[in-house]
Amino acid sequence: MRSRFESLARQGGGFDEAKGLATGIRAGQGEAALDLAALWLHAAISAPACLAEIYDGSAAGWMGKRPEAEPLNALGSRVEVPQGFWTGFWALVEDQTSGGDAGLITQRTAALAGALSPDFRAAAVEAALVYPGVRAAAAQGFPARFTLEDLSRAPAGSLGAEFHELIVSNGFDLEVLDREALGLADLPPPLDYLNARILQCHDLWHITAGYQTTGLHEVAISAFQAGQFGHNYSAMFLAMVLAKVAHNPMAPANLMLDVILSAWTHGRETPPLLPVDWPAVWGQSVEDIRKELGVTAYASPYPANLFESLRAA
Repeated sequence: MRSRFESLARQGGGFDEAKGLATGIRAGQGEAALDLAALWLHAAISAPACLAEIYDGSAAGWMGKRPEAEPLNALGSRVEVPQGFWTGFWALVEDQTSGGDAGLITQRTAALAGALSPDFRAAAVEAALVYPGVRAAAAQGFPARFTLEDLSRAPAGSLGAEFHELIVSNGFDLEVLDREALGLADLPPPLDYLNARILQCHDLWHITAGYQTTGLHEVAISAFQAGQFGHNYSAMFLAMVLAKVAHNPMAPANLMLDVILSAWTHGRETPPLLPVDWPAVWGQSVEDIRKELGVTAYASPYPANLFESLRAA
């Protein structure tokens, strides 16, 4: 099984292969979910330029239609996957103790990025630049930090006030991780901008795009982020989630595909949020901002707190 999975993850495929596998899962084909996870992992660790083609194909096979968005060029560099990557990968896949804890899976998956080929970064740069809005957004320069002081001055009922409440009441950091500690400013453009931007906008996008801060919706918003600009870390996380689900016959593969591919489609069909001047709209309501930007709230196929409810029960 491992040999087959690793071979598929190295070989990859495109729209038709992903569509066929997603259709196969619908039909109850036993190995199709693990094979699709291998294809998703291929886009995450070897051929990031294929990400949109593979996920659009997955959506077409699973949901019956591809996202209503321009197909993205799948031509780009492919890099070899170092053999050392697989040791950490299989250790995480087979560890079921993390269950539905998206945060824990996220942290452990992040560590695997250090085992990727040194050539992967250049491939990721190529891939990111084909997404709508990325060039223009990155041209704005390394993003300035948001501040709690500015948010605290936003009027009640505004995006800024809601964002401030989310951060303060939950004890969150204003940026998910420390950009300086991660050395993001030293990455080549546009990866420097993209990685810093997602740290500061992740929780903001929860509000604007209609994702709650629950386990299920953390998975969903990762797919939304991948659909918006091919966020590579989100792609690795999603491939890991599907591999873990497919590796466990008791896990809900159909549920995860419903969530991931509906959110991927949401991300692809939502106008780019990267270049938005967020401080300029702190004082506006979320409803008005959605109308202005053309954003519809995520229509979750399941209750957002599903994982938490099941654990409590």
